[in-house]
Amino acid sequence: MAENEVEKCEYIHIHEDIVNKVKVTLPEEEILYDLADFYKVFADSTRIKILYALLQSEMCVCDLAQILNASQSAISHQLRMLKQMKLVKFRREGKAIFYSLSDDHIETILNQGFEHISE
Repeated sequence: MAENEVEKCEYIHIHEDIVNKVKVTLPEEEILYDLADFYKVFADSTRIKILYALLQSEMCVCDLAQILNASQSAISHQLRMLKQMKLVKFRREGKAIFYSLSDDHIETILNQGFEHISE
């Protein structure tokens, strides 16, 4: 079979029991779009670095910029997106704003992704 050929069934036979079983378990379209958007956040290495840094400690933008060797505005831009996707949260202490991971799920997602690519 040539590399760009798609294997085709010689005859069409739909396994209705399997198709129906799977169809009822699929999430609604809107939820699938939201899930796809959620995973897009992980497609940027700067955001991944920020999340890994926040695994260690809560930090302000200045600390993150120093660690990642990036401008404060670049870090702020990425943090804004991470906040919108509810991956990070913040707290105010005087004039300083400290960022941390929203919950333990974020650590689990990062660890499972890392484990998957390390196999």
